[in-house]
Amino acid sequence: MKRKAAFSCGAKLLLAALALPAMLTMAPLAARAGEAGGKTSETAMTDGAAAEALRPVVSEITGRSPVENRAIIGTVAARIEGDLGFPVSGTIASRSADLGDRVKKGDVLARLDPEAFEAAVWAARAGVVVASQQLKSAEDALSRARELVKRGVESEARLQDAQTAYKAAKARLEQARAALVRAEDLLNSATLSAPHEGIVTGVLADPGESVGAGQPVLRLAGTKAREVLADVGPAELAALPREADFTARLLAAPDAVARLRFDHVDPVADRRTRTRRIHFSLEDASPVFRIGALVRIFPPPARKGAFTIPTSAILEAGEGRGAVWVVERPAGDAAGAGKVRRAEITHGPDLGGRVLVLSGLEAGQEIVIRGIHSLREGDIVGPAIGERRDGR
Repeated sequence: MKRKAAFSCGAKLLLAALALPAMLTMAPLAARAGEAGGKTSETAMTDGAAAEALRPVVSEITGRSPVENRAIIGTVAARIEGDLGFPVSGTIASRSADLGDRVKKGDVLARLDPEAFEAAVWAARAGVVVASQQLKSAEDALSRARELVKRGVESEARLQDAQTAYKAAKARLEQARAALVRAEDLLNSATLSAPHEGIVTGVLADPGESVGAGQPVLRLAGTKAREVLADVGPAELAALPREADFTARLLAAPDAVARLRFDHVDPVADRRTRTRRIHFSLEDASPVFRIGALVRIFPPPARKGAFTIPTSAILEAGEGRGAVWVVERPAGDAAGAGKVRRAEITHGPDLGGRVLVLSGLEAGQEIVIRGIHSLREGDIVGPAIGERRDGR
């Protein structure tokens, strides 16, 4: 047993002596590996911070597609157009106006069956006659009561009763006359007349149909005041001048020319096309510019080098004034880092999400169009991503 214990102890000492050089050799390698790992982690952190500082931006290059004088297709329309109907209910007896007819102010367009209205008028007139006779009787009774009281034959109470009866009869006569006026108005309302000169652009009910009060029967468009309507996109809308004359030519007769003035724009865009409708007033136009005719609208010459930018790029400072962030990058390095600087500009009105730049920017500059409120003067930004597009 003692021999086995001595042998085991000697074996352990021998193994320890053999492992010691290997451990001494591996220690520097492990230290160097740890050092290299630390440097790699430190480099990764530095690179991550740099990547975070150079955040990408959504930008646009201004003026690559400058504003051009492109013609717009429009339609001649009536400035005043509305549906006409009877203010009373009834059955349409006749309709003298048809689609496309030109009518003058006061022309009869349609009539309701007047039988019920005429009967009401006759009843109201009879009521006036009855109320007049009752008033005459009450007046005679009041005169007799006054005479008898003067003689001392009747009492004052009888005279007061006669005065009350007279006032009531007088009120009934006024009520009957008012009913007669009302019945005559209803009879007149059974006739639909043209409120102004115009063209019938719609027929909504035919003779024999029963219509309710206010139900449309005809649609009338006035011919004296005309306008031209055109639907345009946001970029074209922003570039159109407001205080200028436009020229309109009929598509069917290009020699027919008229002068237009920018009037107003519908406040809401079309849900499907996202276009906005412009209203131009038609001034001193010949009769050939009929309602429904197609015209070609020519805007005045645009300012050389004019372009638009999106309203999302503008830091507003006041009416017609603002600022944008211009990205300055090294020449020829569009994907490299850039520095932003604030540029003050003046611009036109906001129409359709874009505005015409009047001063402060030049064509070919890169501007930030998203996230503008999180930037500061001199910030370093990365390459442009996402919605990078040509300005118009």
